[in-house]
Amino acid sequence: MSLPRDLVGYGAAPPDPCWPNGARVAVQFVVNYEEGAENSVLNGDQGSEAFLSEMVGAGSHPDRAMAMESLYEYGSRAGFWRLHRIFTARALPVTVFGVAKAMEMNPEAVRAMLAADWEIASHGLRWIDYQTVPEDVERAHIAEAIALHARLTGSRPLGWYQGRTSPHTARLVAEEGGFVYDADSYADDLPYWDTRYGRPQLIVPYTLDVNDMKMVAYNGFTEGEQFFRHMRDSFDQLVEEGGRMMSVGLHGRIAGKPGRARWLARFLDHVTASGHAWVARRIDIARHWMEVHPHPGEQT
Repeated sequence: MSLPRDLVGYGAAPPDPCWPNGARVAVQFVVNYEEGAENSVLNGDQGSEAFLSEMVGAGSHPDRAMAMESLYEYGSRAGFWRLHRIFTARALPVTVFGVAKAMEMNPEAVRAMLAADWEIASHGLRWIDYQTVPEDVERAHIAEAIALHARLTGSRPLGWYQGRTSPHTARLVAEEGGFVYDADSYADDLPYWDTRYGRPQLIVPYTLDVNDMKMVAYNGFTEGEQFFRHMRDSFDQLVEEGGRMMSVGLHGRIAGKPGRARWLARFLDHVTASGHAWVARRIDIARHWMEVHPHPGEQT
């Protein structure tokens, strides 16, 4: 039986990524910037946001949900800046998954990202679920996201992560043709090439398990030390294996809370003290992979 899925991947013998300076693990931190672009009647949506907040299991309401709005506002008003201070104090690189409409609402945060030399990848136009959005609408949203992103940051995004994808997203991203990498996959511990849509598209997978979203899930972590232990154990296991990539997903409204941020800081110090990590932006990992493991059709 043939299906348009790859359930084999690299198999028992993944390639050697040859990370810089002999690092055993490439570690990548993502700060998701979504606040203000979530579902809201203010944005023309049919109801309020119900996903990824302290109110686990909240319902969507046909009017403004003031508590939910304020939980998201914490991320842009306070949590983002706490994460910014933690990373810049250690001079550690970050990739931002920036929702274009959210960044438009907080130019000061965008300036801070750029000043810190953080990569700003596109997290789409809106922080909504695209599962049932018509293909032509999603295509238009991708184009608008790129244009708005370029206006806000001075250059188009080179990385893409929709997050709440549709069955069309990967094809539309490949067809757009300007993204160095697509992060809408959780399928591997290493980058890989996807050739399903007519051109080789590099995939730099992301994570939902080493992700602070588990702090606001029924099956998740209840406090920061649990999240720290999971990050630490994931890192130590990958160090033992060698030749892997580790992603860590963060949100200002979640990991940016004081008690959680404290344990995140401890993990950053654990990673840097290990001597085994190449901490890099996703675009740096993508470019390294393209140099070391170019798609066979692009080798000269």
